[in-house]
Amino acid sequence: MTEVLYREDPYLRECEVEVRGVNERGGITLDRTVCYVTGGGQPGDKAVLTVEGCEPLRIATTVYGEHKQDIVHVPANQDNLPAVGAKGRLVLDWDSRYRHMRVHTCMHLLCSLVPFPVTGGQIAADGGRLDFDISDPDKVNKDDLTRELQRLVAEDHRVSERWITDDELADKPELVRTMSVKPPMGSGKVRLVQIGTDGQIDLQPCGGTHVKSTSEIGAVAVAKIENKGKQNRRIRIALQ
Repeated sequence: MTEVLYREDPYLRECEVEVRGVNERGGITLDRTVCYVTGGGQPGDKAVLTVEGCEPLRIATTVYGEHKQDIVHVPANQDNLPAVGAKGRLVLDWDSRYRHMRVHTCMHLLCSLVPFPVTGGQIAADGGRLDFDISDPDKVNKDDLTRELQRLVAEDHRVSERWITDDELADKPELVRTMSVKPPMGSGKVRLVQIGTDGQIDLQPCGGTHVKSTSEIGAVAVAKIENKGKQNRRIRIALQ
């Protein structure tokens, strides 16, 4: 099982590692990682892995292995792969990760402003999008949403987390905003991300990485609202 350091500290940029395995496709498993694993619409992190006896190896993305306990670091090429047991250092592509953190937190703010179920979403370094099940297109306005997002960013609300049990989440189904992706359950507890005191701005299950305060999101705007079906409205946001 890979020790997941970003869950405790998403601002941690590097760590000492030991190579635990290299699969048939060249994917590398480590004893611990600072890299976020692809999931929930957020891309897996990029990094540089340096181990004894090898040239620095660029990690193109990070994904789950065959079993969720295993995290696979996918190299950009398979030249000079490390040996099992080799020790070294994993250094995160911080610029990319931090932009994902800013965008992901902004997506939570967008959820708080659009009171409809979420049908899908995607995060990128320059922005992202959320799809909502909205029957009346007049319910959302690009300029109004931009103004409200900018207000929430400027108000500098604290972003934090807390945990509840699976049973507590089952008793509060309104916390789950996504229609297609359900929060991970089965371990006995679920992580809630809350924005504002006691989550008065937003409160929902989420396994992604986020900034500590909404002010860190910086300048943002709603770039476009698209019709993607009878009731599906796609709202795109852009970091500026």
